[in-house]
Amino acid sequence: MKIDLLGKNALVGGSSKGIGKAIAERLALSGANIILMASNEHRLKKVQNELDQSRGQRHQYLVVDFSDYKTYSKKIALFFKNNTVDILINNTQGPPAGGALEKEIADYQAAFDLLFKCVVQTTTLALPHMQKQKWGRIINVASVSVKEPLNYLVLSNSLRAAMVTWAKSLSLEIAADQITINNTLTGFFDTERIAQLNSQKAEKMGIDIAEVRAAMEALVPMKRIGKPEEYAQFVCFLASEQASYITGTNIPIDGGLLKSL
Repeated sequence: MKIDLLGKNALVGGSSKGIGKAIAERLALSGANIILMASNEHRLKKVQNELDQSRGQRHQYLVVDFSDYKTYSKKIALFFKNNTVDILINNTQGPPAGGALEKEIADYQAAFDLLFKCVVQTTTLALPHMQKQKWGRIINVASVSVKEPLNYLVLSNSLRAAMVTWAKSLSLEIAADQITINNTLTGFFDTERIAQLNSQKAEKMGIDIAEVRAAMEALVPMKRIGKPEEYAQFVCFLASEQASYITGTNIPIDGGLLKSL
């Protein structure tokens, strides 16, 4: 299947590394103009320079801190005063790990700002252009934990669940404008985030990090951790014309990890 996104502008959150970077790279290969978005300008510049430009694409980046909602909301509003996007990939860093008894109200508020308000704000600003042209793609990077909570990720469990139900509600209102919005439920992928979580878990349990990774791999029916490039292929499909009749869904990409339907 050949996916052609030439002329489409794609705003990709968290795209200086990991899954976000892989998504940006794949969309660029399909012809899209990429707006990278993350907090590390050095990494953003490096990724920008490495993105495919063989079809005349023009790439740029926006330095933002998703964990500082007040500043983020101002920066993203300023961006949309002068720019429009056709494809929006809502992807932020995850909140700190920890169980329900370890967290305080302030932790939930910070996670709400990060995982919910940033997504809603960015989507709201992107929608007018999509509605005017009667075409748009919104893809929210979520987690399998919204279906089967992970006890050490209570903040992610809770606020990503709010985000995906909001997206389902929104899908009903924008479908007539031929705008799709879908949530990808992320399993275990070989990223810095997974390495960080595994390191924290290994330290807490007093075991080697290799044991934590091996146990994680054993949970996955495919017996391996996913590659960011595999994730990006699927997101690219959702961003394409070929996925025009798919909206309001929560789609796991997890190597079969989820046991629920």
